Amino acid sequence: MLAVAAVSWAAILIRWCDAPSLAIAFHRLLFATLLLLPWAPAAFRAADLRLWLQAGAAGVLLALHFALWISSLEQISVASSVLLVATQPVFTALAAPLLLGERPGRRGVAGLVLALGGMLLLAAGDGEAGNLGHLLAVGGALTGALYLIVGRKLRSRIAFLPYLFMVNLATTLTLLLFAFGAGTRLGGFDRTTWLLFLLMALGPHLVGHGLLNWSVRRLPALPVNLAILGEPLLSAALAAWLLHERPAAAIYPAAILIAAGILLSLRDGTAEPAEL
Repeated sequence: MLAVAAVSWAAILIRWCDAPSLAIAFHRLLFATLLLLPWAPAAFRAADLRLWLQAGAAGVLLALHFALWISSLEQISVASSVLLVATQPVFTALAAPLLLGERPGRRGVAGLVLALGGMLLLAAGDGEAGNLGHLLAVGGALTGALYLIVGRKLRSRIAFLPYLFMVNLATTLTLLLFAFGAGTRLGGFDRTTWLLFLLMALGPHLVGHGLLNWSVRRLPALPVNLAILGEPLLSAALAAWLLHERPAAAIYPAAILIAAGILLSLRDGTAEPAEL
């Protein structure tokens, strides 16, 4: 619950930032990597070239996830963006049988169907105006799901905090390349924006995503992904309160379906994690 509460603030902090999307993503990861520097020596001692290559692959996927999702927030509402990026369990359900040998139980399947129905209802309710934002958010969902699966293989071979340093470093460098390639400015922001970058690194990133990574190390990937569906509900409430943002009417029946999916997933008797 703490992880979901922490990540739910990400969209709000992003909306308050006066900076381009790629700059937000880069500085969020840069600050997180700097905060993890005490575990850098352990990472370099424990990791060989193969592990660094795996961390690089996970980092590229995580960089794509943040770049796509944060960009979607420029196109559509917080509620729609976070709901659509939370469809990553759909992609996990498709990939996990092949990559991890995991299959959801009956309740997990039912929860997945209900959650997906809620996402589709929301997309239909938004109409054509947010099509680009929808695609960006779904792209963030796909890359987020693949990151969790690839990262889990790496986490089985290295301690948790050195792992976080490795992946965050790889993600930061990838986002730096993205920003240079797109000609995105990375400086010249006001003090409030720099503070927001730091808050994103501390709260949603290290506490939120850090705890989610810790839990996926001990649980099958699908239930962890489904638990993340609590984020859209909290983010939408925060956006309504702090940003005075009123989402489309379809958000309400969609939220009901998503909440039902979360409840079913939490009661799912999913198989034990595969040996990796």
